[in-house]
Amino acid sequence: MKNINVAIIVVLALVFLGVGALLITRKSMSSVTDDNRATSTMEGVEVDEVGNIDTVSDRYLEYMPGIFASTKSTRRVLFFYANWCPICVPADENFRANIDKIPSDVTLIRVNYNDSDTDDAEKSLARKYGVTYQHTFVQIDGDDKVVTIWNGGQIGELLTNIK
Repeated sequence: MKNINVAIIVVLALVFLGVGALLITRKSMSSVTDDNRATSTMEGVEVDEVGNIDTVSDRYLEYMPGIFASTKSTRRVLFFYANWCPICVPADENFRANIDKIPSDVTLIRVNYNDSDTDDAEKSLARKYGVTYQHTFVQIDGDDKVVTIWNGGQIGELLTNIK
């Protein structure tokens, strides 16, 4: 009986540690540096709150108002993502693995749609473009007008659907 109780305690401890590690990892996706500049650390790209991109070779970025504004000269595709979505997570992994296939004039911007990381600006973007569920892609032009919208997909669908 004691062995069963110890096993249950060990399993519960591992579950709590796993959940804690997940929360810590998610919090590290967006961070604030020592000089209080908000940055996006997705794939090692640093972007400050006004949108200065330190590494322009990376074309898959996490949404921030500065990134949104600074990429107006590219073909921007908003990827409305949720961390719990069984379609979004593999798509995110696929985009990261195939970042070099994204054309140099395209910026894919991952926007949190409906999860614990979604902020008011991201909710506002979803409303603005009529997005009603995650794994929706919205290509917008330099004036923030819709060019095309599609649902689901990975790198192949992105390359097929962008205009």
